[in-house]
Amino acid sequence: MKLEALELVRVQMPLVAPFRTSFGTQNGRDVLLLRALTGESEGWGECVALSDPVYNAEFVDGAEQIIRRWLAPALFAQPHLTAARVAPAISHVKGHQMAKAAVEMAVLDAQLRAAGLPLADYLGGVRDTVDSGVSVGITETVAELLDVVAGYLGEGYRRIKLKIEPGWDVAPVRAVREQFGDDLLLQVDANTAYRRADIPGLLRLDEYGLLLIEQPFATDDLAAHAELARRAATPVCLDESIESAQDAAAAIQLGACSIVNIKAGRVGGYLEARRVHDVCAAAGVPVWCGGMLETGVGRAANVALAALPNFRLPGDTSGSDRYYATDLTEPFTLTDSALRVPTGPGLGVTVREDVLADRGARRDVLRAG
Repeated sequence: MKLEALELVRVQMPLVAPFRTSFGTQNGRDVLLLRALTGESEGWGECVALSDPVYNAEFVDGAEQIIRRWLAPALFAQPHLTAARVAPAISHVKGHQMAKAAVEMAVLDAQLRAAGLPLADYLGGVRDTVDSGVSVGITETVAELLDVVAGYLGEGYRRIKLKIEPGWDVAPVRAVREQFGDDLLLQVDANTAYRRADIPGLLRLDEYGLLLIEQPFATDDLAAHAELARRAATPVCLDESIESAQDAAAAIQLGACSIVNIKAGRVGGYLEARRVHDVCAAAGVPVWCGGMLETGVGRAANVALAALPNFRLPGDTSGSDRYYATDLTEPFTLTDSALRVPTGPGLGVTVREDVLADRGARRDVLRAG
């Protein structure tokens, strides 16, 4: 197929509640959507970069410029474009994985809509529903945290992930475990907030029966992760450190993790995410699907990805109402702690033009030449 136009759509999406992590507090998302138009169909993609470069080096204004100046022209130059050809076509641009993932998603959605094939089937999904967990941000008090967790459990979530940072780790974990019991599936996420000297303190988390501790150390400090993995009973999971299947293979070989969180935006797209899945499966390392506060566009793709067989832990694929009062697509609704995998062609969801208009979306169409 030939890419005829690429529409950039920017829309402000307020969160239903502030979401605080070790790197800051989000009150909303500045969402960048892409709409790829071909002669056969159209497809949508979502860029998951945050407003500021605090999760990784990318940020949404930069991602838009990368797409405008370098990625879109390279794709327009392709006479026969498919999703598999996106990465080679833009490989001359170094880094910028989230921008690349967004354009690949839009092209992939268009390709699969033209073929009448759901994304989950294309990727190799094996299940109709995916278990869904919820990520709980840092709160002002432990009492507030317990109220928030109780609310999510009341909504049907069975797996809780607590964001932690130095000074907010053992006490909140202990309180949640004591309040809700040993059967609660509980894990923690540090978003690189700790240093190797903090290992003795992190070992105190072993007594609370956690599913995993996610990315406690800096992205490039695999040695510290490997040391913690050797000393801790709690499994170590990597997130920010994994930007490719090659990274996953290296981390597993070094003993830096026994679980991997796959985020398609972080690794450059859903095709590379599938390769990460396959590398981990071959090594006997389970994976789960992380989230970046996606709207229904990105959430649909994540749910399809999480239908693959080695996604053996509940992901951060929460229902739409976890983050947004009104989503950009039909809402994803939690049923029995799971979300249903879309069965329509491509992403299997429809972008709501009325919501884009109500939220004052800024739109700009790029064309070849």
